[in-house]
Amino acid sequence: MTTHSTTVLAGGCFWCTEAAFEQLEGVLDVTSGYAGGAAESANYRAVCNGNTGHAEAIRITYDPAKISYEQLLAVFFDAHDPTQLNRQGNDVGTQYRSAIFYADEDQKRVAQAKIDQLNAAKAYGRPIATTLEPLTAFYPAEDYHQDYARLNPDQPYVQAVSMPKVCKVRDKHAGLLRRGSHSG
Repeated sequence: MTTHSTTVLAGGCFWCTEAAFEQLEGVLDVTSGYAGGAAESANYRAVCNGNTGHAEAIRITYDPAKISYEQLLAVFFDAHDPTQLNRQGNDVGTQYRSAIFYADEDQKRVAQAKIDQLNAAKAYGRPIATTLEPLTAFYPAEDYHQDYARLNPDQPYVQAVSMPKVCKVRDKHAGLLRRGSHSG
């Protein structure tokens, strides 16, 4: 019997992060949603105001026998700019913050070690702004946000913002791609 694990990450617009992770071998499902706020305000209209405490996030369900949490974190840090505080490019506000929502102390420890390693190596030229936040709940986003980049490849935002992140992950993490992911 295969054991599945989950992790919740926030790296800007969930359309972009979802698309970057869906191409990885061992990733079974990626769900766009909201983390860091209350159930009552876990909807796109409220979260867009930037005052609900939520981040646009993704929940990744994966097979740890095929891809590790550490490998997912490596992709996460390369799939967005982890040095930007409360923004990714033109998407500005706490809802676009870089955050790792840890489910347990082990995830927190591994994530903190990765941040410390990247900072020590000066990997991004500036300190990592990614926050570590306890996962209290994850709320799936509305249906029209799920698989958005894949279902809307010609949408201008997807072309300008999502696809460059997908391609960067393909280039830097080619060994983690599922077969057939490099086309498209």
